This record gives sequence, structure tokens and C-alpha cells, in this order.
Amino acid sequence: MKFFWIIPFFLLQDTEAFLMKNAKVKLCLQASLMDGSLLLEDCNPESDFQDWSWQGDSLMNHGTQSCLSVAEADRVQTSLCGSTGYMSWDCSNSLLSPLGSSQGYLVANKKGVALNNVRGLKAQWQDVANRSVCEEKAAEAEKDRYFTAALASTHMYDPTTGNVTLALGIDQVELEELLWFFRREDPSTWNYSILALSFVAMILGLLLLSINVVRNRKRKIHMYREAEQTVQEAELEAKQALMSVQEYSLAEPQKQEPVPQDQRSGEVVVQWKDGTVTSLYAEKSEDATI
Repeated sequence: MKFFWIIPFFLLQDTEAFLMKNAKVKLCLQASLMDGSLLLEDCNPESDFQDWSWQGDSLMNHGTQSCLSVAEADRVQTSLCGSTGYMSWDCSNSLLSPLGSSQGYLVANKKGVALNNVRGLKAQWQDVANRSVCEEKAAEAEKDRYFTAALASTHMYDPTTGNVTLALGIDQVELEELLWFFRREDPSTWNYSILALSFVAMILGLLLLSINVVRNRKRKIHMYREAEQTVQEAELEAKQALMSVQEYSLAEPQKQEPVPQDQRSGEVVVQWKDGTVTSLYAEKSEDATI
């Protein structure tokens, strides 16, 4: 339960980004990553280079991670946050002016933005909801104040026990441990873990793919062999049937021997058991008839 109350405080620390739209030209302030110059472009909530947030009295661009600063007498650009120069801005009635300087206000012009003493619509800056950027600063300051107050009031005196305890039953050591845990911003361990899991998942996917390919190949080879075996069995059955027909034809009774060439038409012959063939009616010779 000790995590549930401290997590929202750290979530409140995250600054909310907003677009800076000029009230006159209806274009948004965009930072350049190359030379730190500032442009006025069509408002695009998806562009990080048009996202700004208050960091105390400084305006930081989320795309370049640099702050709005005064470069020369009237020229404005983005520079590394914390470097020398005017980076703190006073915001009042949608007007932005450098703190500790009387150089004027941030004004939109044809080339982009510059400092000028004009206080008209060209010097007024709003978000996409037409709220003043000063309201964004006030909301951010309120969140910072609330978070600081919440951390500062973690102790209270309990007269019934006479001990110094936390409002939600967490002692100072556990609170410091939680603060140290949630303030860590190094994601290297998490990134390496995700990279290792991705590599393991890729290896596992390749292994499953190779197993599937091998099984499909074995299945096709098995089906081919079954089809080949079926064809061979059919051919064997056909050969066996042909051999049976040939054996049957060989087992048929032999045909009668042809009539001897010297046998005459109408003559009756007899074949004896010893294989001799004689005429049943011997023809009498012509001499016997005379």
C-alpha cells in the first residue's frame, strides 16, 4: 500500500507540454534542431518541436531539449538550458518578457519572432485551447508547490503515541528508499532486458519454423512412399493374375495329334495304348478282289 500514495506525486512532477500559438497570426512557435532558430508554422500537436513546457521560469522545447533565450538585443533563439544569457521569462496577460531586462516582449513578425515593445495581439501567446500560456505556468507552479508541500509534510506528531510517524504509516527510512527508487532514470537495464527477450523470441521463432519445415518435408516423403508402394502392389497383383492365366492355359489337355499324312479321307484309324496307329478297316488289295 505504501506505493499507491507516492506514485501520483512523481507523476505530478512530469511537466505537461503545450503549443505556443500567437494570437495574431494563429501560427505556433517551432524550434529548429539545426541552428536553434525559431519559426512560426501551422500548429501540429504531433510535432515535438512545437511542444513547450515551463521549467520554473524557463520555457523548454521538448524536441530540442533546449530553452527559449535571448541571443542579442532583439533576437530570440533556443540554447542549452542552464547556459549564460536571459532564459527566465516573465508571463503576464499572455505577454512574455525576459526577466531582469527591459528589452520588450516576445512578438511575432514576418521572419519569425523577436523582442519588441509592442503589446498588441502579436505579443500575446496562447495554447491550442486559446488559454494564455501564463495559465500553463501558474498550473505548473501549483503542481510543484503541491508536490513540495506533500513531501515536506510527511511527518506529523501523534500525541497519543508520542512518536514521530508519517501520515500514512511510513517511516523516514522507507520514504527515502522509495524516493531513491522512483528517482532513478537510467533505463539501461530495462532496455537490455527487452533486447534479450526479443533475441530469445526470435531464436524460438526460427526453431519452431525449422521444426515445421522438417515435419512437412517428412510428411511429403511418407506420402510419396505410400503412393509408390501402392503402385508396386498393384503391379504385383497384375503380374500374379497374368501368371495364373498362363498356368491355366498350360494345364489344358493337349490337342490331338494331327492326322498322319498317309491317312486318306474317310479312313477310320485307331490309336492303341502303345501309341501305334492302325486302320480299322484294312483296304483290300485289288489282286484279292479278282
